[in-house]
Amino acid sequence: MIFDPATDKPQDECGVFGLYSPQPQDLAWLTYLGLFALQHRGQEAAGMCVSDGEKFHVDKDLGLVTQVFDERRLDGLRLPNARVSIGHVRYSTTGSNLRFNAQPLTTRTNKGILGLAHNGNFVNAREVRGEMLMEGALFQTTNDSEVMLNLIARESHMDLIEATAGAMQQLRGGYACVLMSRTQLIGFRDPHGVRPLVIGQREDGTWVLASEPCALYAVGARLVRDVQPGELVWMDRDGLHSLMVEPKRPTPCSFEWIYFARSDGELDGVDIHASRIRMGEQLAREKPVDADIVVPVPDSGIGAAIGYARESGIPFDYGLYKNPYAGRTFIAPTQEARELKVKMKLSPTSAVRGKRVILVDDSIVRGTTSRQIVNLLREAGATEVHFRVSSPPITHPCFYGIDTAARKELVASTHTVEEIRDLIGADTLAFISEPGLRKAIGGQGLCGACFTGEYPAGTPLLNDVDKLALEV
Repeated sequence: MIFDPATDKPQDECGVFGLYSPQPQDLAWLTYLGLFALQHRGQEAAGMCVSDGEKFHVDKDLGLVTQVFDERRLDGLRLPNARVSIGHVRYSTTGSNLRFNAQPLTTRTNKGILGLAHNGNFVNAREVRGEMLMEGALFQTTNDSEVMLNLIARESHMDLIEATAGAMQQLRGGYACVLMSRTQLIGFRDPHGVRPLVIGQREDGTWVLASEPCALYAVGARLVRDVQPGELVWMDRDGLHSLMVEPKRPTPCSFEWIYFARSDGELDGVDIHASRIRMGEQLAREKPVDADIVVPVPDSGIGAAIGYARESGIPFDYGLYKNPYAGRTFIAPTQEARELKVKMKLSPTSAVRGKRVILVDDSIVRGTTSRQIVNLLREAGATEVHFRVSSPPITHPCFYGIDTAARKELVASTHTVEEIRDLIGADTLAFISEPGLRKAIGGQGLCGACFTGEYPAGTPLLNDVDKLALEV
């Protein structure tokens, strides 16, 4: 697994985006804006497909949106009469970080050229892929998204909507996808709604599909609604259509509200920023401590720190400065370099000098960065550091599109809370309870597999090596 040593967070998933315009127009620029708004969901690769009903232009590469789509490459995607486009920002949870795994994926079928962009993981993709290989199917990539595309393509006797619905019934896991033909935009979400997908519309009638509302706002669209768990939607010249394929008990990923989603929106009717504040308030009620100042780990702990300060009455202040130019592309080859990278990204302010500090963050994965941040505060003169975490301890890996770690690398799976406290050097350490988290988010139907080991959408068929990594 790949980690960013300067954050030690569960890695972002992927972001998907799609447009259907009833009037021909240049969609490349709007797609670029939508992907830029979703950049936080994946920084390894970016791509888009655009069609005007005849031409089907595709471009993708490794890198950030602004790196992949310079002016020259964006010009190559500008079809003046375009009607359909999709885009993708990628973090490689399944399949190596190689150019041929960048999305959207495309293929030629009896239904014409199709393009697919996918967020999440199919837990039975290995099995289905093996069966298809035995039947003579060809695969050009190592990611599980191509399994979905092949399932849709091989149903030559069905129309595109029927074939997509059939593929949804064959694959299990947490996923949200956008699919395009030359004349249609299609979106679909897994039966449990683990991964998010929202619908928006611009004033000119253009329909938008995106992983988060922030991408809708970036292109001047309003939020219409979320795609429901197990729902298949499509847009064409006759408007928006819907088919419920296989809905089950909704269990959206709790980490969307804890960390992943941008705070300027809502998912499944729950405001993200407000929920993070409620997490902090709940954490203060559950785990109070005497202190002088509440400090967030920027940017992931800001909402919860605000809530903790409000509920406790202890002043909120920015005790850590985050360098906005210390990005994820910096490579740190040694342990010393990795530690210096944390200092390059975060530095303490004078607000912590001589203070008893409550340090608030959203999660602890391996504990290495948490220890370094505690040390930074002590070196800056903090007399006490009390660490508070707005998620329960992460004890199990995720199979639904979040790159956490093998279980043996998750510090909470091998250490007690007191042992973690000693490891990171804090005076006290406390996590929000799972019931408290559910209360803060405002719904009982949540996926908390990484806290409990209970996987609502199933688990992969594991080989011996995988089982060992999961169980150790």
